[in-house]
Amino acid sequence: MPCLISCIIYRMKRIATLLLIALIASIMLVACNNATYSPTSTPTSTIISSTSTPTEAPMALKVNGDGITLVEYQADLVRLQKAQSDLSETATPEQQRDQVIQNFTDQLLLEQAAQKGGYSVDDATVQARVDALATSLGGADKLASWETTNGYTDDSFKISLKREIYADWQRDQIINSVPETADQVHALQILVQDLANANSLLAQLKSGADFATLASTLDPTTGGDLGWFPQGYLTQPNVEAAAFALQPGQYSDVIKSDLGYHIIYVVERDANHPLSVDARRTLQEKTLNNWLQTQKAADQIQVLVN
Repeated sequence: MPCLISCIIYRMKRIATLLLIALIASIMLVACNNATYSPTSTPTSTIISSTSTPTEAPMALKVNGDGITLVEYQADLVRLQKAQSDLSETATPEQQRDQVIQNFTDQLLLEQAAQKGGYSVDDATVQARVDALATSLGGADKLASWETTNGYTDDSFKISLKREIYADWQRDQIINSVPETADQVHALQILVQDLANANSLLAQLKSGADFATLASTLDPTTGGDLGWFPQGYLTQPNVEAAAFALQPGQYSDVIKSDLGYHIIYVVERDANHPLSVDARRTLQEKTLNNWLQTQKAADQIQVLVN
């Protein structure tokens, strides 16, 4: 099952069918950690390519010449539609198509990068993962039943699993490149909904009012404390930019954002402050997305379905 579709649904409440899908996805993820790494100058692709057979099967997508057959695309589209139906989600046919194409495109780009980097997954490794899955599900017959229900054959499931192992490995190389520390500021904010009030509060600060006291009055729960954060973390880039333009002990002018009107005060700054789990995850997601967007801009991607 495509990794990125799994990622979409894993946070959501599942019914029994999706619990089984999640189990299989999680075991697939473990597989990537046990696959072998063997540098080679000419890694062998496991993706069906335009030269794989004398008469090429109808294709839905090609990325740098490697691709996804129409049969595989259609089967994955059905799986997505079923998952959305089980979760009572709605999406147009165009949105569903785009989601499946995006998922496959991302996987192919990640797989190709892993192979170029010398990462290798052999058939014996894939078979070992299949055997482990069968054992976890209660036997080979249970796995075969799940494959049939979800539109897989033994061969197509192994191809999907192998691609996912490659993609997961490359994804981990990208996100783990994000360090555990970063240049960060610890800041407080005053946030109000109208400009006149914001200007009045700024005037009070300029007259000597204590920032923390004003912030606590307006937000008794948090005291306006934004905590420590790196660049690229806040949802309002202009607020973040203002914070990083300040020195400790300084406050900003009024800043307008989608949330209202802010005044930012920097308490302290540390060039190598440990990232929180959430902040590092956010930076990792952005790093992965930026990598994918860069690859998509440079590589040859052909979408062959309407």
